[in-house]
Amino acid sequence: MRALVTGFEPFGGDEVNASAEAVRRLAAVWDAGAEGAELTTLLLPVTFAGAFTPLRGAVRAAESQGRPYDVVVAAGLVAGTDKVRLERVAINVADARIPDNSGFAPADETLFDGGPAAHFTGLPVKSALAALHAAGIPAALSNTAGTFVCNTVFYALRHVFGPDAVTGFVHVPRLREERMDGDPGLPLSLLAEALRIVVATSLAAVRSGAGVLAGR
Repeated sequence: MRALVTGFEPFGGDEVNASAEAVRRLAAVWDAGAEGAELTTLLLPVTFAGAFTPLRGAVRAAESQGRPYDVVVAAGLVAGTDKVRLERVAINVADARIPDNSGFAPADETLFDGGPAAHFTGLPVKSALAALHAAGIPAALSNTAGTFVCNTVFYALRHVFGPDAVTGFVHVPRLREERMDGDPGLPLSLLAEALRIVVATSLAAVRSGAGVLAGR
């Protein structure tokens, strides 16, 4: 089996992005033998126009090689929380509070003309949430991934690869190591472990043949 996990480069003046650091740590600690799956990781640019392109390219390349990914988890940063957020819904809107890294700031724009208003996740988020809580990791379900680049990637992931794909999005808080004044966070080790649990739970759902609808 194979899994792809993505994070984002820094944005908004930050020097680091917790999602990128968590993905790097996950790659370093991933045990393919123990997990029963290969892991590929990828960092995405924080731009509305370009974020999904490398992700789509990686998935298509794997398919063309006859080694498709069984699970794709995209991760991004959410500030102001100390919980990992399992995102349930992506909406067909781009609306930026601040410009992306290319300087673009869309307002109330449609991501895909003719696309549905929203797509639900393909990850077994209820099972993943239970596993995160069992591991002592603060986590919650979220019904909004916002309207910035994270939501754009989440929506495109579901829209392009379809409702049966085991794909979805996870928001991670800032790194506690960043020591941002007044902004809570979690240690890098916990963020990486949270992503590992989400991926492992999703792989287990694929192995069992369980429909993701039962896990939402």
